[in-house]
Amino acid sequence: MLHGRRVRLSVAGGQPELWLRLGREIPYPTGQLRSVTLVCEAGRLFLDVTSAVPVAVHDIDPGRVAGVDVGIIHPFAAASGDAALFVSGRAIRAEERLHLADTKARASHMGRKAPRRGQRGSRRWRKLRAAQRRAETKHRRRVRLAHHQAAKSVVTWALERRVGTLAIGDLAGITTRSLGRHQNLRLRQWRRTHLVGAMRDKAQAAGIQVFKVDERATSSTCPQCGSRTTKPRGRNFACPSCGHQEHRDIVGARNIAAHSGGTTRTPVRVTHRRAGHVPARRDRRRHLWDQRRSSPAPGRPVTTGESLTGEPNRSPRFGDGSRPYRWSPGEDHASSLTTSATPARRCTRAMPRVVPRCR
Repeated sequence: MLHGRRVRLSVAGGQPELWLRLGREIPYPTGQLRSVTLVCEAGRLFLDVTSAVPVAVHDIDPGRVAGVDVGIIHPFAAASGDAALFVSGRAIRAEERLHLADTKARASHMGRKAPRRGQRGSRRWRKLRAAQRRAETKHRRRVRLAHHQAAKSVVTWALERRVGTLAIGDLAGITTRSLGRHQNLRLRQWRRTHLVGAMRDKAQAAGIQVFKVDERATSSTCPQCGSRTTKPRGRNFACPSCGHQEHRDIVGARNIAAHSGGTTRTPVRVTHRRAGHVPARRDRRRHLWDQRRSSPAPGRPVTTGESLTGEPNRSPRFGDGSRPYRWSPGEDHASSLTTSATPARRCTRAMPRVVPRCR
């Protein structure tokens, strides 16, 4: 039962009523709700809401087909006619790598403090376990958000080109054979089921038909002459018969579209999109990397050194015109540093008891 920002959950017979107060209102009318599930993740309560969403009406052509190739580096690569789309997943891979490194560091740190078998564990141990569960939950939320962003980019691109049908490569049986421990780990951390599900839900809500196509040999077949070649090792495809060269994911998307009744040509315009947010973490030695580079990383000042042209670079400056300090060996580090008083900021955020999560 839903009443404003309060939800009553079903309990056993003879038990008192259980009411939950929501942090915000559910963005769907009460008549469209289908199910409400209470979920607990890392000690926080969420309300998982399933609602019936009406299908939007767009000016699309059901006979216009676009092929979609699903991958790890590029979550989606689509091709239709003479246009193509790339959705980069570099931010997702960076999040996976940092999460794996953090998981190993936490395991080595917590292994020394783990209680023995049969022991309950101290209060400090329970705090460490709670922090670990919060980190795992935060990582899953970031990856799920990036998948939804990638799927939304493909659906928006299809609507702009009046594409009414999306043919997605079928990934069934991709983990049945062993490809080495590194590739096996990548495939099992891919979350391909959630990625394809997000694409299907958003496409159906926009009135676009979605069906799966067998993607066998789509990345090793030339879309121009149709000759079969060996699977390329890198990201570029080169046909030895006709000399056609193209990105491997675009080749796969074009072949998937051709198997589904669509027509494609060599893309004249390729649209690039990015899914996810690049982690804000930085390596402690990154300032040393910039000293050896001719072009510094984004957001970093130009360091003193010699550029590729042989001319000395200017000393770096920040937005206020000041120069960063560089410590040299033999100098008293404590006496040479100059500090500026900067008022500290305190960020406070009210955490609701229950947050409705809609899908």
